[in-house]
Amino acid sequence: MKTKTAVSLIAAANFILCGIAFAAGAKTYEVTGTVLETTPTKIVVQKGAERWEIDLDPQTKVRGELKVGAKVTITYTMSAAKVDAGALTKLKAAAEEAVAPVTSSAAPGSQKKEVPAVSPTP
Repeated sequence: MKTKTAVSLIAAANFILCGIAFAAGAKTYEVTGTVLETTPTKIVVQKGAERWEIDLDPQTKVRGELKVGAKVTITYTMSAAKVDAGALTKLKAAAEEAVAPVTSSAAPGSQKKEVPAVSPTP
């Protein structure tokens, strides 16, 4: 009986952990730098020679006070706002058309067929 209980607990724990892994969503990243500017909707951070502008929304959790000159670490995710595959599809079609073999507009079978030359036998 103890074996069935142990197996059930392991299966339940596995199920819960897998659910958490899939529910996590997009991968998170971090950037640490000095605050250059902050507004209610964005924060601008200097990291080395790079300037990072990151949007803030009402769900953004801020601990401490955001002020110019403060060193901050921002955790963020990347998500697509728009995907336009149309331009790539048109370019691919144009490239395929450019390398496509040239075909004749003559009806099939109406073209003269070339016969290999045969040398006469002595």
